[in-house]
Amino acid sequence: MSAPQRRPDPLLAYTAELRAALPGPARAASRMVEEIHHGLLDAADTYVREGVPRADAAHRAVRDSGPVAEVAPACRRELALAQTRHTARAAALCAPLLLACWALARTTLGTAAAPLALLAAVSALLAVAALAGTGGPSARRFGVPEALPRLVAWTGTGASAAMAAATLTLACTAAATARWPLLLLAGALSAASHAVLGTSVRVSRRCLAHAG
Repeated sequence: MSAPQRRPDPLLAYTAELRAALPGPARAASRMVEEIHHGLLDAADTYVREGVPRADAAHRAVRDSGPVAEVAPACRRELALAQTRHTARAAALCAPLLLACWALARTTLGTAAAPLALLAAVSALLAVAALAGTGGPSARRFGVPEALPRLVAWTGTGASAAMAAATLTLACTAAATARWPLLLLAGALSAASHAVLGTSVRVSRRCLAHAG
């Protein structure tokens, strides 16, 4: 006689389906799904304390939460905002790297190195605006402007592309000057900035595509 098949846990099945519907930053998505799972457990425990059998309590908790198709879009929007904050932090990290890059290149290129300082300023302004708009007191009071995550993603894309161009320019210029070690170091800093910011903006665009 075969053993009876165990019925799948409706809470685990629900959160697994929800996690599969949330592309984007894996850590943030997993943390969000874990919080939802804890909320479902609390709701099920409340029903159990009212005398509802555990299996029925789990099904009721899932029903109260709503279908995954309705819950997932709000979660995707929240993930897009979380990734926007991540991109802003990446831009804040790139700003001092680009300033150091500009200081190194200025000794050889003079005023031709000014675009690197401009990139640092753009990165800093991007970071300040995005962090204030998505997580500061103004965001809690007035809400997050709908266009801000997309603006940050595409502005960051432009800045990342400019960093890649700066890296190539510095590497080519280094071959024609006696101070090539400084330019190569500046190029390495620019490449590092491009890698940090470029990775983040790619994830931001992917989050926005699914959120939209």
